[in-house]
Parts: sequence; structure tokens; C-alpha cells
Amino acid sequence: MPIPVSIPRLGWNMEEGVFVEWLKADGDAVKSGDAVFRLEGEKATEDVESLDVGTLHIPATGPKLGDRLAVGAVIGYLLQAGEAPPTGAPPTNGESTHAPPTAEAAESPPTASENAQPLAERAGHAEEAPTLTAITPRARRLAARTGTDVSHVRGTGRNGRVRERDIAALAPPAPSQGTVPLTATRRAIAAKMVESRQTTAPVTLTAQVDATNLVNLREQFKAAGSERVPSYTDFLVKFVAVALQKHPALAAQWTDTGIVPAKSLDIGIAVDTETGLLVPVVRNVPALGLRQLAEQTSQLIDRTRRGALSARDMQGGCFTVTNLGAFGIDAFTPIINAPECAILGVGRIERRPVMDGDRVVGRDLLVLSLTFDHRIVDGAPAARFLQTLTQCVENPAPWVSS
Repeated sequence: MPIPVSIPRLGWNMEEGVFVEWLKADGDAVKSGDAVFRLEGEKATEDVESLDVGTLHIPATGPKLGDRLAVGAVIGYLLQAGEAPPTGAPPTNGESTHAPPTAEAAESPPTASENAQPLAERAGHAEEAPTLTAITPRARRLAARTGTDVSHVRGTGRNGRVRERDIAALAPPAPSQGTVPLTATRRAIAAKMVESRQTTAPVTLTAQVDATNLVNLREQFKAAGSERVPSYTDFLVKFVAVALQKHPALAAQWTDTGIVPAKSLDIGIAVDTETGLLVPVVRNVPALGLRQLAEQTSQLIDRTRRGALSARDMQGGCFTVTNLGAFGIDAFTPIINAPECAILGVGRIERRPVMDGDRVVGRDLLVLSLTFDHRIVDGAPAARFLQTLTQCVENPAPWVSS
């Protein structure tokens, strides 16, 4: 029996993905573990690997670059020796959004493939799915672009078939000039932010820290001609790991069954990209020397901005660091990267006059903003965490190993 090749769920909230390209051609042999196609999920582009063996069959109606497909949509099949491909087009459970041809005749009559019953999503056994609404190709494309649910549209065509004019009559007004369409990444970020605000009890503490010794230490790295000079974010990630070892409650997570401590101090770093804010995770930070940490964060940030992260690279963090100092920001209120307990906001380092006894001296000052989930941690323990972090910044040398 032909084995369906379907769209997987790359994230917990993912309902659809954007098809990027086939990595195997029609007729290619596929082994278990082979990457078959590339798919853009909520925040990452993944190479989708096969769990099965066979010869790849890509139907003529297979997906193209930019097509949006629902999770579970069947886009091809793996055939065994001597096995014939299924007749008709596979079910998509979602519609293509690539541009229609520049010239198109009057609405064409329905084909057998358009009205074919979709196969049930493969989950250990097959179930029969309901038939698709009768709809013309042009109407289907317009419905996909406008987000119209065709199952509730009353068709005016022969036998109640939905036509393009039926969709156009229900479609919302076209967006005004300059409107930026919502991407899958932007939607995922928005959903994550709203979820955090609705499911946590956020409180923010701020502390002004004397970072003069930290600035001097980083200058020593520069003077030594280090191949990879650690960034201030690298130092802060290392110091956060030190503070979390002393105050592990800040690395815990809230669940329905109780508060779960972190198994490993894996720390996320917020990275600004053209597609939106992404948070790759540095694994087991306490085990890394500062140069190792700097090398890993540099590689992660590069992959993030090239769009080469996998979903796994952004999962499993217990704490997040976000730095807006490069933009001249002193302090801000970061949003918790749920289900984590806390996030650290890092502002700019600025030389300012301070009193040293009766003298006015210049010191490099830094503001740290800690937002934490009050359901997990009370104010005093969070303040102690921030106090430990402050001590690391003010006296950094003992906590940094090359």
C-alpha cells in the first residue's frame, strides 16, 4: 500500500507550514532518515526526514515553493517495488497560495481530483475523511488568499459549486497600501507573547550595576588578540548560569502538576532577525569556558540570522537573556519566554559620574531588568538572584574561565 508523505507538526501550536522545496526528485529511492523536503514552520525551516522506505512519487499537483499546507496534508507517496501510485490528487487539507497564471480561461469544470475524498491523516490506522466542498480552481485560490472558509459558502454554480464571484462577495476589503502581510513567524511570535501575558504573573525588578571591571576585563580580551572576543551578552549568559546554580528556582517551570526544576542550565539568547525575534538556546552553559561560550553563541546567532536554525535549537531553554544595549536602551520590561520562569533584560553600558566618598568619579554603569513569574518565585528570592548577578558583573574575573 502506498505510504503517504505528509506535512508534519514542527511546533506545538503549528497548524500549517510553508513548502520550500523537494530534496528528493520524483522516482528517487528514499531510505529511513533521508531528508525528503524542506518546510518552514512557525519559527524555523526544517528538512523533513522519512521514517519509511520506498520510491518517491510526486503527483503533478504536488506543492510548489511558497504553498501553505495544513498539518497532515498529503503531498506525495512512497511506493514499494511494483506498486502503482494512487489515482487522483492527494488531499491537501490546505490550499496553495502561489500566484495564479497570468492568463486564465473562464472557470474550468471540476476535475475528479478536486472532488476526491482526502485520505485520513496517517496515525497508525486509516479513517475516512469528509469530501471537499465543490469549488472551482480560481475560487479555491481566492479563498486561500483571503482566508475564506469555503465550507460555509453557498455556491451559485452548477449543482451548488462555489465560484470565484461567491468568494469575492464574502471576502474582506483589500488591505490598504503599505500593509505588511502576517508571516508564520510573526503570528507565532504574537501568539507566544500573548500566551505569556495571559498565563504568567510577571513582575520586573531593576538594578543599576557598576560594570567598570567588566568593561576592563573585556578590554583585556581585546588586547590579548583573542580570535573571538566575548560580547557583553556572552558574559551575562555566563553570569546568569552562575546565579542560577545558586538560585535554581529561577530556572524552574510551572506545570499543571507542580513546579518542575531545570535538568540542565540551557539558556536562550534573544536574536533580532529580518523575520522577527528568535531565541536559540545554548546548552549546558556551566560546562563551557567563556571562549567556548562565545564561539557557540556566535555560531547560533549566525545560523539564526541565516534562517538555518532547527526547531530543536529553540527548545528546552530554562532562562532567556535579551540585550537592547546596542540600541541605546537603558532599561525595559522584557516578556517572559513561557514556560520559563524568568528573563533578563540588559541595557547599555554608559560612563556616568558617581560619588566615591566625597569625590566624583566616572564609572561604567549598566541597568539589568529581571522579569520573573511570581507564581513560581516570590520577590525576595528573585531579588537575591539579581543581587548575585550584580556581584558577578561587579567582580567578573573569578567567574570567567577561558
